[in-house]
Amino acid sequence: MSLRPTVRPTARRETLAQFLEKIGEFGSFVALFFREGFGRPWEGRELLRQMDEVGTRSFLLTGVTGLAIGAVLAMQSRGTLVQFGAEAMLPNMLALSIIKEIGPVMTALVLAGRLGAGIGAEIGSMRVTEQIDALEVMALRPLNYLVVTRVLACFIMFPVLTIWTDALGLFGGYLESALAAQTDPRLFLDTAFTSLRFSDVLVDTMKTSIFGAIVGLVSCFLGFNVRGGTRAVGQAAMQSVVASSVLVILADVFVVRLSLLIFGDVAS
Repeated sequence: MSLRPTVRPTARRETLAQFLEKIGEFGSFVALFFREGFGRPWEGRELLRQMDEVGTRSFLLTGVTGLAIGAVLAMQSRGTLVQFGAEAMLPNMLALSIIKEIGPVMTALVLAGRLGAGIGAEIGSMRVTEQIDALEVMALRPLNYLVVTRVLACFIMFPVLTIWTDALGLFGGYLESALAAQTDPRLFLDTAFTSLRFSDVLVDTMKTSIFGAIVGLVSCFLGFNVRGGTRAVGQAAMQSVVASSVLVILADVFVVRLSLLIFGDVAS
């Protein structure tokens, strides 16, 4: 007699139906955001406050991340490049790796963890305590005040933070090179940017605007749709981080593939 637990087909169908229903609700939320979110009143002051929350208060976190990534990547790569007699290409390899992929994606994932949980929990708490209902009763459009400002702040500030992370990543790589091989800073900079094109820097930096919009929309959606008590708020915060991170990675695949089709790769 088998003691293995069995999952009924009905339960699987119900789970799939709930998943598809959630996707449909998110699609409706995004459509509502673009259809009604940019009408008056325009919450300029709240947008500036959210940009400060997203950007200024994330500088330390993203800066430390970039510095550590650059130093570790240089340490890990130096031995392999020395084996092939290509140690001189280390700055170029660092610049390509950090600016084209590691910097943008790591910045987005770090911010998804910080902002996704924060936005989901904040809006979820407002929903549970009926503050959003109170805004609707007073005819103050909560979509403009709560959602549009946060999504736009993420859309604008993610590329800025990516540039900051990339710069400190290269600086961390230079510090490792200076300590390990006494590399001259001018030689490091000259070698670092020999293979980079303007299209690489532009596309791979600006794609984080898409990542920011994803983090903002997903977190606001999950917070807006919280039902229940404080336990539901915690679940919304956790789901915001997980869903945002997964969608950022999937979006990166599509954006990179599209950019390769349009601009080609570095070798071309």
